[in-house]
Amino acid sequence: MRSRSIDTVAPVHHAQVGLPPARTIRLGLWNGAVLVLLLAVFAALIWNRRWMSDDGLIVLRTVRNLLAGNGPVFNAGERVEANTSTLWTYLLAIPGLAPGISLDWTAVVLGLVLSVAGLGFAVDAARRLHRARAILPAGALVVLALPPFWDFGTSGLETGLITGWLGASWWLLVRRLQVRRGEVTGRAWPFALLVGLAPLVRPDLALAGLVLAVAFVVLEWRRGVRRLLALAGVALVVPLGYELFRMGYYGLLVPSTALAKEASDSRWDQGGWYLFDLLETYELWFAGACAALVAFALLSRRGRTGPEPSGSRGATAVVAVAPVVAALLLGLYVTRVGGDFMHGRMLLPALFSLLLPVMVVPATRWALVPVLGTLVWAAFCLTSLRPAYGEHLGPHWIANERLYYVLLLGNPHPVTAADYSTHPMVGEGAARLVAAPGPSLAIVGGGQWYVYPAAGERSTLVWLNLGVAGELAPLDVRVLDGVGLVNPVAGHATGVPGGRIGHDKDLLPEWFLADAGVRGDTGFVGPAFVDDARRALGCPATREMLASYRDPLTADRFRQNLSGAVERTSYRYPRDAAAAASRCGN
Repeated sequence: MRSRSIDTVAPVHHAQVGLPPARTIRLGLWNGAVLVLLLAVFAALIWNRRWMSDDGLIVLRTVRNLLAGNGPVFNAGERVEANTSTLWTYLLAIPGLAPGISLDWTAVVLGLVLSVAGLGFAVDAARRLHRARAILPAGALVVLALPPFWDFGTSGLETGLITGWLGASWWLLVRRLQVRRGEVTGRAWPFALLVGLAPLVRPDLALAGLVLAVAFVVLEWRRGVRRLLALAGVALVVPLGYELFRMGYYGLLVPSTALAKEASDSRWDQGGWYLFDLLETYELWFAGACAALVAFALLSRRGRTGPEPSGSRGATAVVAVAPVVAALLLGLYVTRVGGDFMHGRMLLPALFSLLLPVMVVPATRWALVPVLGTLVWAAFCLTSLRPAYGEHLGPHWIANERLYYVLLLGNPHPVTAADYSTHPMVGEGAARLVAAPGPSLAIVGGGQWYVYPAAGERSTLVWLNLGVAGELAPLDVRVLDGVGLVNPVAGHATGVPGGRIGHDKDLLPEWFLADAGVRGDTGFVGPAFVDDARRALGCPATREMLASYRDPLTADRFRQNLSGAVERTSYRYPRDAAAAASRCGN
């Protein structure tokens, strides 16, 4: 008689075997109430801090250009991948197809929904992992209590998408464990498809995707190599296809943001301070100790509610450990590259992943004490623990980004262009370009705007805060920065040694003047400096780099971009224009 496949085994809910129906109903109501309360509180906390960050506005300008038919670019006519999260860009573009939809509010609401969904998946996955009859919140209390999760649950950035991806991916992995236990039925390809999207959610998230994929292979190994190869194809088809598109369209292996922040460099000292800033601000040592006690109770079987199904203990351990290993790799990477300039933001994925196995735990007497300890810490964190800096930069150039813009704009919830119209300086620069008789360059020097006639068909606005400038300037105005997020001239230049993370490129103004074709006395930059920059831009390798994103996209241009992507990605020249010109012999 032929045995049935594991994917078709009838569900057996071991944790509920032998319980009276009335008690089963009461436990179900309790678990449902815990889940609903956690998600409702999380949603309320995020909504109370709703806003749109400057970096979020960068994403939205790319979406607007995409919807306007200019392609997935920040500036029309220049193929630069300004957004780190490819998937977030295209997700926002879908509702934007409907007329009258506010992209700003779409980003806020979608970020909130994905954040809450990610927590919901994580809580349910932990319940399934532990086969808990009744649950107690543990790690979920940490997520609820930390203000950075509230701030970046909206903000227009991809943090909500990352939270949703982590929660959903781990939920699907736990489902595969349940299939192996014989508790549920289901197919494997949804997990393979979702985990393969990791680098499109954010490139460094590929580390987490790889760890979860290894755990999946361990679970599915006995199904055969051919089946695993087929699932690998499902996982890789989208990211590999997009990478080929990226190389041919943008001419690089990575988004422009990776060049701007030199993601391959090591800055352990700054990364250590960034990590310490998060841990010290919220006394996360205490919350971590409570989570460790809960994990110890589960590992010692004292926190469990029933026996592990025969033959699945090793598989359960693999699934439980996978997000912890992923968290350690993510945290190590963020620390190595120097962290970020936004308080806590880049460590949130690692922290969320670290808490996945203990988001909720079985309600046993062994878990009660550390859960109560976490609850006390969470109450203290909710009411009292905040960064010691607000309007100004904190130690080591770390910023409380949301509070900075709230205070700068005098608005508790800045979201739309109207909210940012009061931004000092940017509105004046955009208005002066509109009033100019022809294509012009607007650039700040000595705290004031200078406007010069420029070559080319488009006017150019130069400002550090790209999102605000891009929001207030029309799409037919080219908006450039000095740190290289949307400006490859800056991205391929060397940075200021030891500069602020994400801002250390700091391109000098002569490069912008030379690139815009400004000649003669500028009033604040000597003509000799501009001539040096003009000669540097004439270097053959630099001209080829400029052509890779400015020339019309023909089949031949796509082929050249594709073949030269590796060399072009590593191409750098000195920030000093005279040194750059001398190096190429001009």
